Amino acid sequence: MRIKYLSYLIIFLLFSCSNRNLAYFSDLKQVPEYEEKIVNLSEPRIQADDLLSITISSLSADAGTLFSRGTVAQVSNPSSTGIPGSKANGELGYLVDQDGNIDLPVLGKIKLGGLTKQEATQKIVSQLRDYVKEPTANIRFLNFRVTVVGEVSRPSTFIIPSERLNVIEALGMAGDMTPFGRRDNVLIIREENGTRKLARLDLNSKSTFSSPYFYLQQNDVVYVEPNKSKITQSTVDTRFISLTFAAMSTLSLILWRLL
Repeated sequence: MRIKYLSYLIIFLLFSCSNRNLAYFSDLKQVPEYEEKIVNLSEPRIQADDLLSITISSLSADAGTLFSRGTVAQVSNPSSTGIPGSKANGELGYLVDQDGNIDLPVLGKIKLGGLTKQEATQKIVSQLRDYVKEPTANIRFLNFRVTVVGEVSRPSTFIIPSERLNVIEALGMAGDMTPFGRRDNVLIIREENGTRKLARLDLNSKSTFSSPYFYLQQNDVVYVEPNKSKITQSTVDTRFISLTFAAMSTLSLILWRLL
């Protein structure tokens, strides 16, 4: 009887370590349909070192003479160039300095740090009204990027053209987690207003949807922590582990034959 119990114990030890929850939002598996209001979607705010594409246009036919280097384009002429430094002109764009300012021709320094794109657009347009008729402005991030590292297939830094990205999409861009990645403890590192913030997400749970860190901000870092088995592999000789499991498997088969 003791041999029988011993064989059960060995089999349990062999298979218990593989019982890991690899499913995202596994607490939804019994729910045929789920719906909740999106409450944590926030528009990214302009920060120091952001690179902005700013395109200005106006109905004024002679507005371009007020700005150097063709900073104002006529709406009626789709071939006109926009503000220099925009991606359309093949230049790098406007870099936000450490004080949150950019330097626009004629207008000079304008503080955009801490503003959303909509707020920054309104601020630029309000100052342009002193120079041109019915101005419009379009602002776009040229370096909205996130970094995904750790237990993923393709760790890297990604430039996001849409400026809206959640953590699941970021993991998808990185080739998803490996089987050794901890889905219940994904770390988000965020720098905001001179402060570094860290938060952990449990991707096994639907509660992640309501986290303010579910949608990523520019320059966020997503770190997927390795699970215990991966840590064990990195600290223990894997050849020893393989031999041990092989011996345990052989012993369990012998014990089963003795029953």
